[in-house]
Amino acid sequence: MRDAELICVNCPKGCRVTVHLEGDKIIEIEGYSCKEGLSYAEQEITRPMRILTSTVRIDGAVNRVLPVITESEIPLDIWREAMGEIKGLRVTTPVEINDVIASDFMGTGVNLIASRSMR
Repeated sequence: MRDAELICVNCPKGCRVTVHLEGDKIIEIEGYSCKEGLSYAEQEITRPMRILTSTVRIDGAVNRVLPVITESEIPLDIWREAMGEIKGLRVTTPVEINDVIASDFMGTGVNLIASRSMR
């Protein structure tokens, strides 16, 4: 049996959460003060998720790159592949903030969108 120590980031409290594991199976979770903390700890242990921000090349703009962001979280374990995919993307002006750059990015069901307008 092993323990994983986390600090919950769902609210300003920053609860120190302990997850007791047997192999990869969660046995018990302690230290959270709300159900969001419980959900956070379960997700963080089983498959961490994060919002990805990066840049893609853009043609026809003063700047050479366009900032992009995923509309919501994607699995952390696919980030290396995701960055490879982003590296191969190229867009052309004009681009408006929230334009979809890649729909269903990496098969996650999450769109990759422009986080800035460029002309």
